[in-house]
Amino acid sequence: MNIILFGPPGAGKGTQSKMLIDKYGLTHLSTGDIFRYNIKHETELGLLAKKYMDEGNLVPDQVTIKMLESEVDKVPGSAGFIFDGFPRTQAQAEALDEFLASKGSQVHQMLALNVPEQELKTRLKERAISSGRNDDANPEVIQNRISVYQKETLPVKEYYDDKGKYKAIDGLGSMSQVFDRLCEAFDALLVTV
Repeated sequence: MNIILFGPPGAGKGTQSKMLIDKYGLTHLSTGDIFRYNIKHETELGLLAKKYMDEGNLVPDQVTIKMLESEVDKVPGSAGFIFDGFPRTQAQAEALDEFLASKGSQVHQMLALNVPEQELKTRLKERAISSGRNDDANPEVIQNRISVYQKETLPVKEYYDDKGKYKAIDGLGSMSQVFDRLCEAFDALLVTV
């Protein structure tokens, strides 16, 4: 079972992914976490990713795709993956589909957390304080990240919608309310797979 947990910065993808992993036994792949690890350890990829992330821009597709393929290959016996923060462009979506097909698998569904822009800004500011993520503290970087999402990432929704694999989830409410909505969608999918 391979799920894309989709949504704008601050929608709660990371938080919800952790709870879904605990419940369903899937492997969590967060491009943000992978980039932060590489940045902290000052790898070549990390330094390159940091340059783009500091500006609120997306890391180039070819770098992101190679990094993600490497992470998937590290857990060959996984029951499936939750892709958090990936794909962010149609080119990445196509590359992910090709890569999974080469392993006899596929993306089963994109679960998209829908959250209004003002709520996203509030959540990102709170996350900057609680987690020390400086990229969430700057209002200009926040706005740029949201704008990049709307311009470059949101079209990925249409790619999966055209394949009948898109499901919108209301991202407002408590963590447990959003989690319940995600589980309902996930359980319905398990019945069909």
